[in-house]
Amino acid sequence: MKKIILITASLLGFLAVALGAFGAHGLEKLVTADAVATFETGVRYQMYHAFFLFILGSLPGINEKSQRIVYGLVLIGVVFFSFSIYLLALNEVTAFDFRTLGFITPIGGTFLLAAWVYLGVQIYKSTLK
Repeated sequence: MKKIILITASLLGFLAVALGAFGAHGLEKLVTADAVATFETGVRYQMYHAFFLFILGSLPGINEKSQRIVYGLVLIGVVFFSFSIYLLALNEVTAFDFRTLGFITPIGGTFLLAAWVYLGVQIYKSTLK
């Protein structure tokens, strides 16, 4: 499980850097400054959670079941939160109105919050000193 978590962390980090570069160098020609700022929020939270997964994959004393739960919460959270933000930021350049899917963003945020809380509880219950 640790290997899967660390590989996923690497992929999310890579994508965050690539999308961040796109946001900084290509997106400003296509959308408003507000949309670029929104896009950058998605990138920032994706990168935060890539680091979160690196920490999760490196923490001693967290059992595999707990790692799987936190991993799933983070992965769902990043997809719902960050990727919905990317789509919302690109709304101006697409035929589909992604604002109709805007309710997904706070659901993703809730999954991310749940991952942090669940991991905190598991650390508290662990034998770490």
